[in-house]
Amino acid sequence: MTSENKDSDTMPDPLLIQESGEVYRNPTEVQMSQIVLPCHANHCGELSVGQLLKWMDSTACLSAERHAGCSCITASVDDIHFEHTIGVGKVVNIIAKVNRAFTSSMEVGILVTCEDLYTDRQWKVCHAFATFVARRTEAGKVQLKQVIAHTQMEQMEYSLAAERRRMRLIHAEIITDLLSSSTAQLGECQEYQDAVAAERTRVESVELVLPPHANHQVSTFGGQIMAWMENVATIAASRLCNAHPTLRSIDMFHFRGPSHIGDRLVLKAIVNNAFKHSMEVGVCAEAYQGGEPLRHINSAFMTFEVLDSDRKPCTLPRIRPEPVDGKRRFQEAIARKKIRLDRKYIISCKQTEVPLSVPWDPSNQMYLSYNNVSALKLMDNRNNWVLASEKNKVRLYTLEENQMLCFKVEMNVRVSAEQTFHLLSDLRRRMEWDRHYEECEVINQADEEDTIYRVATPSVTKGGKGKDFILLASRRKPCDFRDPYLIALRSVTLPTHPPTEEYTRGEVLCAGFTIWEESSSVTKITYYNQATPGVLPYISTDIAGLSSSFYSAFSACSQFLLANKDSLAALPPSVL
Repeated sequence: MTSENKDSDTMPDPLLIQESGEVYRNPTEVQMSQIVLPCHANHCGELSVGQLLKWMDSTACLSAERHAGCSCITASVDDIHFEHTIGVGKVVNIIAKVNRAFTSSMEVGILVTCEDLYTDRQWKVCHAFATFVARRTEAGKVQLKQVIAHTQMEQMEYSLAAERRRMRLIHAEIITDLLSSSTAQLGECQEYQDAVAAERTRVESVELVLPPHANHQVSTFGGQIMAWMENVATIAASRLCNAHPTLRSIDMFHFRGPSHIGDRLVLKAIVNNAFKHSMEVGVCAEAYQGGEPLRHINSAFMTFEVLDSDRKPCTLPRIRPEPVDGKRRFQEAIARKKIRLDRKYIISCKQTEVPLSVPWDPSNQMYLSYNNVSALKLMDNRNNWVLASEKNKVRLYTLEENQMLCFKVEMNVRVSAEQTFHLLSDLRRRMEWDRHYEECEVINQADEEDTIYRVATPSVTKGGKGKDFILLASRRKPCDFRDPYLIALRSVTLPTHPPTEEYTRGEVLCAGFTIWEESSSVTKITYYNQATPGVLPYISTDIAGLSSSFYSAFSACSQFLLANKDSLAALPPSVL
């Protein structure tokens, strides 16, 4: 079987052979296969995205309920980017499995692929993450059991799920702040004579929730609501371009309240803004029964394109926003487009496609922080490290993969994990034990978990220039006992700190510490670094076996930690 799209985030073959010879399959995994019939398609012969969303939600819900052992409801869905459309006659294959369970919620990963039965080809359509909440039982609040990761891929998704959850929890607040600051800088909307009036694209439709639209707990399926929302959004987009639009992406959204059988769902959509090749449609779902006031169920932002006969995006007409609220939505759509591009570029790119230094600003801070921590977690989950050398229980490992060299150094110290985390979190204190840190200063305290430092290091050659680095340090405490403390480092660029003649600007793609609690007094520290040209000169002799300077550095680190194990002053400035 060949694949049109071999991405790093695709799920592996669900059936794995264990050492015992038995076939392993994730116990929460649910698969659905559907052949696309004309009744599932639009007039272009392509599968309706609304129908696909229903199938995805049903599969994910069954996976969540298999793990929880009780009824579950959709709480939120992360960004979905649709890479391909699906034609009539093709087979849609959906795999869903629970990546991680928290107290009463769980993250479900969903992979959608398309299969051509005649050519035996298969390709990825989209990859999504949904959050489901277990409903209360008669006995009270649900306490979900933990997910046990059995494979490297499962362990990686388990680890990353904690970071994705953190981003979901702060997403709405961050987006609100970014929109207020961004729209204030945009000024007045520019008027165009040939612009299409936004009110022309306005759509309102009502749906009656019937038993087939709900689960056995009489709650409306989240996928059904998404399908109805996609329908009105498509009509609004069609009214702007007088053509059939293709849905390319849906921004992360949360269900704000439940809907039940008997609800009248009022669905409203309007084109907020049109760019050269894409448009943003805002869509809202509200519910009521009888004479009660409308309840807000969900809001979403969907991005559409119009494709020509060669499947290339067409140029779209401009839009003239409605007064007051319309102008606000118009400006917010511009701000959201930048946020969306940052998010897609920083989060969705493979590590090999992200440049070493990404410009940092408040609008992409959340996504750079996510990328920073996720990259370190991915390195931590690799299991093919090779021991290069060991001295007095300080171990140096290397990993060569895809023309990239990574190394890690491991050791144990008799200091609590929490205190070790606080001591290593403030990079300014690294000068006390790492001779490569000549200078270190805080240049931006973004928030309690993210700090930007400028670090200067001496030259490795006599008479040569030293190097300096602009580093984003992202700190994370564990979600539960199966998570480590993390300090992730990567290079960023700041316009206030350009390269200077005195130093050569170095870059770090991925580095940092994982700190595991072995016992109340013993901690395992692992330092990782994905060697870039700026870092390689400092460790090449160690990797070649010609030096053991790594031992000296981490022996000094161990002594530093022991000397300060009772020091409260070790806390980073954001925590004090």
